[in-house]
Amino acid sequence: MSTRSRIEWTETTWNPTTGCDQVSRGCDHCYALTLAKRLKAMGSEKYSNDGDARTSGPGFGVTVHPASLAEPLRWKQPRLVFVNSMSDLFHAKVPVDFIRRVFAVMEATPQHTYQVLTKRARRMKRLAPGLRWPDNLWVGTSVEDDAVLDRIDDLRAVPAAVRFLSCEPLLGPLPELDLTGIGWVIAGGESGPGARPMSAEWVQDLRDQCQRAGVPFFFKQWGGRTRSRSRNIRSTDSCLSSRSRTNTGEPSSPSAYSPGPAKAST
Repeated sequence: MSTRSRIEWTETTWNPTTGCDQVSRGCDHCYALTLAKRLKAMGSEKYSNDGDARTSGPGFGVTVHPASLAEPLRWKQPRLVFVNSMSDLFHAKVPVDFIRRVFAVMEATPQHTYQVLTKRARRMKRLAPGLRWPDNLWVGTSVEDDAVLDRIDDLRAVPAAVRFLSCEPLLGPLPELDLTGIGWVIAGGESGPGARPMSAEWVQDLRDQCQRAGVPFFFKQWGGRTRSRSRNIRSTDSCLSSRSRTNTGEPSSPSAYSPGPAKAST
C-alpha cells in the first residue's frame, strides 16, 4: 500500500523492497532503520526479516515484495513517487531481475513521476546498460560529505531523465562541486535524537554553487532534535528560511516543480 509522504520533495512513497545496510556516515541515524524496528514490533509482515546487527537491525533485512509491484498500476491520478523510502533499490542483495521488474512498472505508468535515491551509485552505474530507462524516472544519489563525491560521477554516467543530489543530512562542506549533468540539488540538516549540526555556511555555499550552475536548489530543513523544532529555526539569509526554496528564492512545491532534463552524454 502506498502512503502519502511527509517528505517535502515528494508526494507518495512506494516500497517494492525494504531493508538496507549502513555504508557511510549519512546512515548513522537512519530514520528507516528506526521505523522498521517499530513496524516489526507492531507485527508488520513487510518488516519481519531482521538484518545484520552490525549494519542493519530488527525488521530491516533486505527483502523484495513482488506483491507490491502492482500498486502504481492502480493509482488513477498522477503522482510524484519516492521509490523505496525504506530501502535502496541498488543494494547488492536486490536481484537484478527484480530491479528490472520495478523499472518495467515505472515504464508502464508514464502518468507518474518516480524518484529513486541510492547510496549505491556504483552498482547502479554497472547495471545501467541492462536496464530500460523510462522518461518519467528521476534518479539521485546521497552526498552527505566530501568523502562520497565519487557517487556523483557514477550518477552522471546513467541515462536518467533527471539526475539529482540529496545532500541530506549535510555533514560537512561541499566546495567546488561539479554539477555538470545534475538537474536538481536537495539539502537539509539531520533531525531526530543525536542529530549532528549543520553549518549555515555549508548550505549557503551549496545554494550559491547551484545558482552559478543554473541548477534548481531545494532547501528542506535545518534539522534538530525534533522535526517541528527544526522547521522553526531561521537563518539570517532570507533565501534559507524555514520553508523549502528553490534557487530563485521562491517557495517550491514538489507537485508543481520539474527540474530540467539531465541526460547522460554519450
